[in-house]
Amino acid sequence: MPVAVDFLPMHVLVFGAGSLGSLVGGCLARAHEVTLVGRDPHVAAIQRDGLSITGALTADVQPAAATTPPTSADLALVTVKAYDTPAAASSLAAVDCPVALSLQNGLGNEAILADHLDCPVLSGTCTYGARLVEPGHVECTGVGEVVLGPREGGESTIATEIGRAFTAADLATRVAANMPRRRWEKLAVNAAINPITALARVPNGALSAEPAATIAARTAREVARVARANGVPLSDAAAVEATERVIETTAENRSSMLQDVEAGRRTEIDAINGAVVDRSSDAATVDDRTAVPLNETLAALIRTWERERD
Repeated sequence: MPVAVDFLPMHVLVFGAGSLGSLVGGCLARAHEVTLVGRDPHVAAIQRDGLSITGALTADVQPAAATTPPTSADLALVTVKAYDTPAAASSLAAVDCPVALSLQNGLGNEAILADHLDCPVLSGTCTYGARLVEPGHVECTGVGEVVLGPREGGESTIATEIGRAFTAADLATRVAANMPRRRWEKLAVNAAINPITALARVPNGALSAEPAATIAARTAREVARVARANGVPLSDAAAVEATERVIETTAENRSSMLQDVEAGRRTEIDAINGAVVDRSSDAATVDDRTAVPLNETLAALIRTWERERD
């Protein structure tokens, strides 16, 4: 049951009702009014029979579901793939909403949303595991944590209110003042795990053994060096520790990029390893550019697969 905290029920618009959006939105529906915006046949199944959550969390909830967003909401929770962020931002610009929160992978999503929306845009990370089993049914493959806060760092009253609202729905949630560092740490984890598991077709736990363990650790260190070159204090040790922790706690999970590759879908490589490569060039001069050979290689391999899939 949801824990008792001081909060006001919200109308939460979840833009991007895929696996993660459906899981988080479904959990929020235990304490709030929720509208899941996604695609058919998933939306049609939820309209007809509700949303079933199984696995590490279980619930049967009845959120609203639609293929287009409502005209207003108290919170816009954005969970689309990074490459769909511009389209999501354009759609959300017509919604009367006082705050937006991105729980997306990669870098740059919050800036795109902020350019389109006339409201504060919070940054967030989420380590809950999710898998869309079938239309109307999402599996929680691992209980994690939602961390959120102002995208530029610091504290805000509205971030605290959103944190309370999430906690009221029994989602493990933390409001943090150091979101730039946390965002780069999450990027290091994604860059080290997602493309390797996608290329090798293995679950996360396979990266705890050699030879993948060394590749993952080196990839995470490259991200940490680029973070520091961009003014974000993320140490090599912290990036590797976070990566190893996620590998251990999500050993049975199949990463989102692996799921995309298995389904023949476009991946988020441009916003993950591709973003690391881009930031390594932007933050340094030609003479002292931060070298990221593993991120370059992983991005090139996934992009080659995508090109052949057209």
